[in-house]
Amino acid sequence: MATTSPSVTTGTRTQPGARSEPAVKRPPLYHVILLDDDYHTYEYVIGMLRKLFGYSTEQSYRLADEVDNRGRVILTTTTREHAELKRDQIHAFGRDWRIARCEGSMSATIEPAE
Repeated sequence: MATTSPSVTTGTRTQPGARSEPAVKRPPLYHVILLDDDYHTYEYVIGMLRKLFGYSTEQSYRLADEVDNRGRVILTTTTREHAELKRDQIHAFGRDWRIARCEGSMSATIEPAE
């Protein structure tokens, strides 16, 4: 006696009325970049990064050293709205009381992350 096996199909089958979910589009990202100057101490930069970004002392020191040696450093990469907030917080942080000629906060900018 011969046995028959049911046919096997491979692939996916779409149920009637089923819709595929559209891919979620993520917002573009931006770098928050701290710019170097000669009017702020390492202590100022470390304190600012700890307070505004929650970085550890060691991580803050590494970033302060990089901005001092390279002239700029990427602090974080995030959405445009959050990047603008962090840039504005840097600009509002105030002067470094340790340096008499310091007149205000450090400078920062945002750039698209590509």
